[in-house]
Amino acid sequence: MLLNHSNVIGLAKASCCLCDGVGVRIIRKDTEVTCNCTFRAIFRACLNRFRTCTGAAEHVGSVSLDFCQGFDGKRSYSRKREEYIADFCLVSRRSLDDVEHKMFRYHFLLGADWKLCCRQLKMDRGSFFHMVYRIEQKLGRIFCELEPYALYPVNEYFGGVIQQSRTRDRILQMAQRKVLRPPMAA
Repeated sequence: MLLNHSNVIGLAKASCCLCDGVGVRIIRKDTEVTCNCTFRAIFRACLNRFRTCTGAAEHVGSVSLDFCQGFDGKRSYSRKREEYIADFCLVSRRSLDDVEHKMFRYHFLLGADWKLCCRQLKMDRGSFFHMVYRIEQKLGRIFCELEPYALYPVNEYFGGVIQQSRTRDRILQMAQRKVLRPPMAA
C-alpha cells in the first residue's frame, strides 16, 4: 500500500507530538516520512482483525468462494480467516527477534498485562513499553508493505479481487497454441 497524505491522515494519532496528527513528518527540508504513530495504528487494526478471526469459533473452517481472473479458472476456494491468522503469526515470527517475539506472544497473543510480562521477561516497566511501541511500529510497517498480498488494508485482504500476473511468455504461448481436433469416425 502506498502511504501518502490522504492515506495516513485518518490513521495518525491526533495528539502525536512528532507529526501533529497529520501522519507525515518532514525530515530535513524536502523529505517526508510516515510517522510511527501511523504504523502503530496499522498494527492495531490488523491485531483487532486477528482477534476477531480467532474469536469467531462458530465459523471455523468455513470456506469462501473467491472470483479471480486467471488461466486456471474463474473461481477459487479459500479459508480467509485461517489464512489471515496464519499470515499474521508467521509474518510476526519471521520479522521479530527472539526477545521481541516472546514479548509479542505474551502481551499481544496471550493477553498478559505489563506486570506479568515484566516479571516473566525480567525487565522494568519503561523497557517493556518501549519494546511494545517498537514491536507495534515494526510490524505495522511490515504488514503494510508486505508483498504480494499485504495484511493491511484488511478489507482488501478479505474482499479484494485476486489477479494472477500474466507473463509475456505465457501470453505468447497461449496465442500460438493450436486447437486439437480428434479424428472423425468413419
